[in-house]
Amino acid sequence: MTAPPPAPRRSPSAGPDEDRDRAAHLVGVWRLVSFHTLAPDGSVRPGPLGESPEGLLFYSVGGHVAVHMMPADGPPQYLSYAGTWHLDGDRVVHNLTVADRTEWLGTDQVRRLELDGDRLTLTGSALSSPDRRVLVWQRIAHDGL
Repeated sequence: MTAPPPAPRRSPSAGPDEDRDRAAHLVGVWRLVSFHTLAPDGSVRPGPLGESPEGLLFYSVGGHVAVHMMPADGPPQYLSYAGTWHLDGDRVVHNLTVADRTEWLGTDQVRRLELDGDRLTLTGSALSSPDRRVLVWQRIAHDGL
């Protein structure tokens, strides 16, 4: 028998009601709208999946996260990971327990989050370069996942 999944953890800087509300707004399924790279020199270029990436992001109420992304066309490449998530102020932290690259396993991926209605922007360090990544997601479902 397995233990129930962990609930999203509360940020020490936010009140319990604020964190609960913010977490509730993240729960659901999100479709990738754009994915671009901010280079150290400030230039903007397409992310590692090209001009037209496709992807899904899942946040469960029980504290689980899964991300799946690929280019819409071009050479086959697939980026994915899953694990748990929690809020930390204006950031969401993904703890990776499953990943398509072994060097990602067990890492905490921290993303600054901006939530504007059903539009979510996550900004953070690239997993395999000094660049910063900006991913924009559009909600496609909000349920009790």
